[in-house]
Amino acid sequence: MARFRRLLFIFILLLGLVLPYGYFTHPAAADQDADYQTLELFTDVLSIIRKSYVEEVDLNELIYGAIRGMLVTLDPHSSFLTPEMYQEMKDDTHGEFGGLGIEITIKDGILTVVSPIEDTPAFKAGIKAGDQILQIADTPTKDMEIMEAVRLMRGAKGESINLTIWRPEFEKPQVFTITRDIIHLQSVKSRLLDDGYGYVRLAQFQARTGADLHDHLLKLKQVNGADLNGLILDLRNNPGGLLDQAVAVSDLFLEEGLIVYTEGREEGSQLRFNAQLQGTEPNYPLVVLINGGSASASEIVAGALHDRDRAVIIGERSFGKGSVQTVIPLGEETGLRLTTARYYTPNGISIQARGISPDILVPPSAIDQTADGRQMREKDLQNHFQPLSNQQPESEEPGTSLLTEEDRQDYQLMRALDLLKGLEILQRQQSAA
Repeated sequence: MARFRRLLFIFILLLGLVLPYGYFTHPAAADQDADYQTLELFTDVLSIIRKSYVEEVDLNELIYGAIRGMLVTLDPHSSFLTPEMYQEMKDDTHGEFGGLGIEITIKDGILTVVSPIEDTPAFKAGIKAGDQILQIADTPTKDMEIMEAVRLMRGAKGESINLTIWRPEFEKPQVFTITRDIIHLQSVKSRLLDDGYGYVRLAQFQARTGADLHDHLLKLKQVNGADLNGLILDLRNNPGGLLDQAVAVSDLFLEEGLIVYTEGREEGSQLRFNAQLQGTEPNYPLVVLINGGSASASEIVAGALHDRDRAVIIGERSFGKGSVQTVIPLGEETGLRLTTARYYTPNGISIQARGISPDILVPPSAIDQTADGRQMREKDLQNHFQPLSNQQPESEEPGTSLLTEEDRQDYQLMRALDLLKGLEILQRQQSAA
């Protein structure tokens, strides 16, 4: 009986976390009586189940189930973390775990892929942002919680699992067999493109993403031998991560002013984050790439750089996750993942369920090329007009290209690079004038 009372007390404390602050402290007498009657109803049902259900039920499972049911009524991102799930949540932020490499959410009641994480088994198997997961192995996902889906997809390296996927272009759901691996999340990758134009890919926002990005930018400048002519910041299929790292990344490109602010019901959920002058990158042209797999922290960065007129946003509308989740420990083994605030861009825009609209909409179209891999031109067309004989002979394009074949096939990336070059030319012309 003492154990039952202790668990019931924990449940009532958890109920207090969800109900408004002061709900039990200053209510009218009638409301207080109604609250106690509701709690009495819960204890009555719990007692009847333990006494009369056809099989004996573990009390922990009953309490856990009640908590999960309560959180399901809130939003897709709030959940109760059992000891196993709580440990997995810790693993996510440290950058290594065993699984498939998929960020998921619940959209319109359906388990949906936010984005596959780059260079993971899911990414290599062809899983795409927006895919609906109808079944994990033999278990249907209808009414399944996110953390339960995560638990089912995690596993030992080398073990295979089937995911039944639906996407609009499929005639019927298709089964993807994916082999689990240790997911090493390399948050930042970088390299130079044409003529000193830098490219940085952020795969996820982890504990060191801001510091790692700073180091990568220094290395790019060292390799280039000078400041960059421009930079492409690729946030496509980046599902997000830590809020403070989104702020750190934005701060690298902003000298001052607001980056993002959050608003929630508790005082601790009302936060404002501002840029600092120290460590700010030079004001070179900056293009940010986003798509439907760019979510949460990615949208904070894109929104901040857009609203502060620091970058041009290219690609497709982002995912639209504009809420902040706080992990609240409940003892040493369990926790509560609770949505505690909405975040807003510097212009006061909430992108929740809306997403960030790019300045220039660029779908991921393929680029037509010749058989030898070059981009197709007029001279490659049959029966093209011959150049006039009095014109200068054709010369190669200036500068050194470090573009790979994969780069040239990436239509969005090539459009971003073209824009960077155009901005740099425009700046030179304005300076000359």
